[in-house]
Amino acid sequence: MAYEQEEWIPLTGLGKEVLAGEIASFDDILESGRVIKEPGIVDYFFPDLDDEVLDINMVQRMTDSGRRVKFRCVVVIGNRNGYIGYGQAKDVQVGNAIKKAIVNAKLNVIKVPRGCGSWECGCGEGHSIPVRIEGKAGSVKITLLPAPQGIGLVTSDIGKKVLQLAGIKDVWSSSRGQTRTTINFAKATFDALKNVSLVRTGGSQ
Repeated sequence: MAYEQEEWIPLTGLGKEVLAGEIASFDDILESGRVIKEPGIVDYFFPDLDDEVLDINMVQRMTDSGRRVKFRCVVVIGNRNGYIGYGQAKDVQVGNAIKKAIVNAKLNVIKVPRGCGSWECGCGEGHSIPVRIEGKAGSVKITLLPAPQGIGLVTSDIGKKVLQLAGIKDVWSSSRGQTRTTINFAKATFDALKNVSLVRTGGSQ
């Protein structure tokens, strides 16, 4: 889903350094631990990010002035090559909720180390994940395990969309809890990928 992007005028020190060409790569930002507060920084390094709207729900809330209705949107973005972000947002209009969720996803982009941690394969290529890892969100708990080439993504449709945007092609998975809850399943999968980056950051693809 594509939205026209306005010309980016950086407002933060980090943004100004990026636009001035003083930062060589997105990895330099992640390794420095600096907080990304502008989606333009992500657009600068990844101009062709794909996004996937995973869920749109209408939420209602009673107030003194009556019933208020908003739309809650969950979005995942990625370059299908090791970088992915997750975001959600609410707005009275669906389109604005999607735009806000995409912005939030860009502010939460992580690098996912890929590898071949499967003893059945051992090819050394970055088609899977390097280690077994778990992720949680609400009642949902997901375990991702390295898989040999050709297995594909053995998970739910929501899990597949998240993993595909991260550039992972083969993985085993198991899950428990309220797995039909789209938001928690997507968030748990993203949490697992985030945990991969915490476990292993060196020598990955």
